[in-house]
Amino acid sequence: MPRLFGTDGIRGIANVDLKPTIAFALGRATAHRLVGLDGSIVVGQDTRRSGDMFVSAIAAGATSMGVTVHVVGVVPTPALAFLAADGDDAAGIMVSASHNPAEDNGLKVLDRDGLKLDDAVEDELEQLIWRSEELAGAAPGALGTVVDARDRIARYVAHRIGLASAVNAAGLHVILDCANGSASTVGPGILAATGARVEVINDQPDGSNINLHCGATDPAALAARVAETGADLGFALDGDADRLVAVDGSGTVVDGDRIIGVLALERLARNGARADDPATGTLVVSVLSNGGLQQAVEQAGGTVIRTPVGDKYILEGMQVSGAGLGGEKSGHVIVREHTTSGDGLVTALEVLRVVTTSGRSLADLASQIPLLPQEQRAVRVRHKEQWEGDPVLRRAIADAEARLGQGGRVLVRPSGTEPALRVMVEGWDAAIVRELADGLSALAEQRLH
Repeated sequence: MPRLFGTDGIRGIANVDLKPTIAFALGRATAHRLVGLDGSIVVGQDTRRSGDMFVSAIAAGATSMGVTVHVVGVVPTPALAFLAADGDDAAGIMVSASHNPAEDNGLKVLDRDGLKLDDAVEDELEQLIWRSEELAGAAPGALGTVVDARDRIARYVAHRIGLASAVNAAGLHVILDCANGSASTVGPGILAATGARVEVINDQPDGSNINLHCGATDPAALAARVAETGADLGFALDGDADRLVAVDGSGTVVDGDRIIGVLALERLARNGARADDPATGTLVVSVLSNGGLQQAVEQAGGTVIRTPVGDKYILEGMQVSGAGLGGEKSGHVIVREHTTSGDGLVTALEVLRVVTTSGRSLADLASQIPLLPQEQRAVRVRHKEQWEGDPVLRRAIADAEARLGQGGRVLVRPSGTEPALRVMVEGWDAAIVRELADGLSALAEQRLH
């Protein structure tokens, strides 16, 4: 039986392979393992149509175990993490499939500190889900209740506006793409607190348009709008607002690696890279981050640590190393002095701070991070876990690595959120990189169909 929990919770197509019965069982399992009788959890969702269904199922499961459920409604995932750590709740559950299409959804469990769970705890929850009906529920007189807690989002907004007020972006014209997602209501006001003139697009969610031709995974419309209006820069969030990509004043997309690089180089220049101060000199990124980012940071005197893909592994690497900054190419960025999770709005505030204090454009700042040609593919296959046992595929990977030479990389891994094998190729020659990525993807599709 495949593992329920992937790199970012439980994911699937809503009401098809992710059914409300799983959410109900997760509510019971979370109450049993993380809460206990008479405790409480906080539950939020993004703007997908299926969100109400899953929140109701989670609430039914948790209340059947005697647990109070605080329902905060539509909130960014980092807001739920903030709220889980800001009150007396023993856990939080976010209903979101992040950057995925509207028909998908997901269930993310957070502990009382607003942190994603260790793999071992997720394994325990998974076993409890499969036998949730065996768990002893509460007596009729001790059932939990559902509490409307939508007013709690004001706590998160107030905190982020506090961060924004320390940034003086007056005179800048900024365009914000909310991806028709969770930040559509709260995001514009937070950025406006910097003094910037904020123009907002894709902030009209209807349950089906989240991430649709917009947001961090498809910033073309934002890039066009920035170029058309002459705005200074633009920011694109994803559906649950934990990711951010940017667009410079010319309409060029600035991806997560370059955003991380801009922030890392500014920290190094401002504080100096000292071996005894990893909070300043150490950057944690995933294995997917571009080799050009690593070169730029190391040339500036910093240290780069790589982790498996997934922002929870980035945070673990930061906690172990003491690093103050970490993130992923996809746009998850963690700035530890402000948050313990990726928050696209915090990342946007940090970018605005660097732009305004340096007096340099985002394009100029991003040019400090020369990226190596890199191609990524998601190959839809039935047997994604079997790639390592296929001798033909392994030999082709070895041949590709030899052809790329020193500094080139091939990374193959099963997706943690989709029935797909992910292939990444990086090297010095863009044509060869593209050719090898296409060839390995076609071979993987043939061998693992």
